[in-house]
Amino acid sequence: MAQIPNEDNPEEQRSDEDKTLKNSILVVTAFTAFLISFVFSAFNVALPAIGSEFTADAVALGWVISSFTLTTGISLLIFGRIGDIVGRRKIFTLGMVFFTLSTFLMIFSWNISILIFLRAVKGIANAMISGTIMAIVSAVFQPGERGKALGLNLTSTYLGISLGPFGGGLLVQYFGWRSILVVLVPFQIISLILIKLKFKTEWADSAGEKFDWKGSLAFGFAMFAFMYGFSLLPSVTGWIFLGGGFLFGVLFVIIELRVNNPIFDFQLILNNRMFAFSSLASIFVYIAMGAIGFFSSLYLQYLKNLDAAAAGLIMISQPLTTALLSTLSGKLSDRINPGIIASIGLGIVSIGLFMFFLIGEASSIAYLVSLLVIIGFGFGMFSSPNTNAIMSSVENKFLGTASATLGTVRTIGQMMSMGIAMMLFSLYIGREVISPTVYPALLAAIQRGFLIFSIIAALGIFVSLARSKRVTRKPAN
Repeated sequence: MAQIPNEDNPEEQRSDEDKTLKNSILVVTAFTAFLISFVFSAFNVALPAIGSEFTADAVALGWVISSFTLTTGISLLIFGRIGDIVGRRKIFTLGMVFFTLSTFLMIFSWNISILIFLRAVKGIANAMISGTIMAIVSAVFQPGERGKALGLNLTSTYLGISLGPFGGGLLVQYFGWRSILVVLVPFQIISLILIKLKFKTEWADSAGEKFDWKGSLAFGFAMFAFMYGFSLLPSVTGWIFLGGGFLFGVLFVIIELRVNNPIFDFQLILNNRMFAFSSLASIFVYIAMGAIGFFSSLYLQYLKNLDAAAAGLIMISQPLTTALLSTLSGKLSDRINPGIIASIGLGIVSIGLFMFFLIGEASSIAYLVSLLVIIGFGFGMFSSPNTNAIMSSVENKFLGTASATLGTVRTIGQMMSMGIAMMLFSLYIGREVISPTVYPALLAAIQRGFLIFSIIAALGIFVSLARSKRVTRKPAN
């Protein structure tokens, strides 16, 4: 017999309201995370079709992905801090509005430059969402239940990444690459409606504090110069931009150490070993994995001569494995030191990437799928525990900063990964349109990339193991 809530018991009513809020937050954030990750991964499999329509070379195709990553990286920390001050719900909602509008406008792209520009706009919108989403979840769920909640959210992300290549591949194969955007717009509108209906609470733990404009500008210039310069290597221009990025980075640190309300409190790094090394481990793993979808899509469609739908179906195996494991590993990290679980996962990722280095044109599809599964398994063991370690190591007022930091280091890693990929393409292929005459050079670039990534993942193991024992903070009063 079902229990009827006691209206005379305020504690029971608050418990029911708290449970309803938690369920609403999980539904909305998970659905939004799914949509964002779907469109991101779907575009990997659409690259050959985009290149064919606009006669774009390999480097330009790389910028279709990198423009999104670049602007996300520049904006994440800034919007995470703004969310702490003015309200995370406001920034999250506004980000979804711009994300939906940019998706709609991309349907009408008439050349590769316009497409890259709109992808950059979408990256800013993504920063507004990603810079607040984990902070909202972490504000609602306390330590002890947070790992499971974050794991469920990340599962939705990896389900989107899983279905993106397959769903996107089918749409590209039969209706063209623009159909991905046409299909997604209605679902993004649904997400906006859910946010409006379900988000009844605002989270602004730093309300009233001043926003650090000087630090934000220095950070934005540093990120742009560094990430853009990295993508231009090994050219002289690339090194010049890297130098500029370093100088602006030094200026950013000086500003942040002097202002009262910085966009990033360096005490989180200096005095919080768990936060510092967990964030650094994220950079290593995302450098190692950021270009896997890009490389896999080109390898399958050019070197293995598969259509977009078939390539997408194969590419599902890695993120799907991650999605299946993320909730379990997140729940496990509520009871076991997350650093240990994450370090084991990184080791598995490194092994899988090294085995990818051995692929050739004659490699079987079964071999490729097995490697994607291995990497997906390792990343599934790493992602949720590492996220839980970061978000549980800070106070409530730093949740937005921690969420944005998590997104920023992920984006920096992904951008550096794509920078390595584009640098290899520049060295081995140049600005030529991909055709059968450059297939040997394409394969060589992909192989060298996976070797570099496997070494980076291996180095990340030592960073991950360097964390102190697990830190669990007490809920704020």
